[in-house]
Amino acid sequence: MDPFAKRRVGGTALEVPRLGMGGASLGDKHQVLPEKQARQTVQAAHDAGIGFFDTSPWYGNTKSELRFGAVLRDKPRDGFVLSTKVGRVHQRPANPDDYRHPAWVGGLRFEPRFDYTRTGVTTSFEMSAARLGLNRIDALLIHDLDPGHHGSDEAVEASFQQLETGGGHAALADLKSRGEILAIGAGINRTGMIGKFLERFPIDFFLVAMPYTLMDQSGLAELDICADKGISVVIGAPFASGILARNAGADTTFGYRPADPETVERAQRIRAVCERHDVPLGAAALQFPFGHPSVVSVIPGPVSPDEVAKNLEWMNHEIPDDLWAALRAEGLIDPAAPAPG
Repeated sequence: MDPFAKRRVGGTALEVPRLGMGGASLGDKHQVLPEKQARQTVQAAHDAGIGFFDTSPWYGNTKSELRFGAVLRDKPRDGFVLSTKVGRVHQRPANPDDYRHPAWVGGLRFEPRFDYTRTGVTTSFEMSAARLGLNRIDALLIHDLDPGHHGSDEAVEASFQQLETGGGHAALADLKSRGEILAIGAGINRTGMIGKFLERFPIDFFLVAMPYTLMDQSGLAELDICADKGISVVIGAPFASGILARNAGADTTFGYRPADPETVERAQRIRAVCERHDVPLGAAALQFPFGHPSVVSVIPGPVSPDEVAKNLEWMNHEIPDDLWAALRAEGLIDPAAPAPG
């Protein structure tokens, strides 16, 4: 599968390659990456021809954007697509010397707050551009608007109201109409949220992290809705936060948490089928989502140049149709989920 083949995002003028690079891992969630290694990883991706980079102010409390910008700001701007996110504004904490955010082991000492209003969206956009050192961002995504991040359905509804009556989505639409961005997206971590967005707003694409991978196709019905409406999908966390990229064991993560024994056993069964067909598990994980007509790109989050090279190798690995048939026969993928071919 050609990792560099481009696909159009929804009805926009934006095109993205099949393989991109996600920036959450460069936010130092579980470990602090040396700065040199982080920059070498972005450089290796760019040098290899990967032309789609996705980041967010949330990743590392602004660290990921700074790392991407340190490398990309000197590159020809027409040589890559860049997306980042809105929904949080970062500020100086009350106790700047002692502040630590629990979500990021190596996160910078800025305190985030949710803000989906026009002011919040505009401020986030301008701050991101400054951190990146780039005066053009191709796409903005509404980030983490779900109960898992907001704590309750009531808090989610209040944030939707900020987008709607508070002018947050209108600000995005204004940026797009002026050509300052080319596409409006939304990041999705849970099933059920795509429909909630589409009830209220026109969206060009969704970035779906976790509900549609080789491990879990619970988001299939919502991707079908996207396909019917001409809305594109980018798959974040195609390795299901780690379990599909390495041997599943006691320290394996799934859904950003330690995987339970049942999940580990399922991953091991998928790996065994892949091995019988001489297919690396990582190759199957990266290529599987492209069976769905809505999917335009996958964006794993490498943390080293070697991982960049491995992702390219896996994307280029030829996968026989028999593999997908075998996974279906063993009940390891949803029989309704379309496979590449």
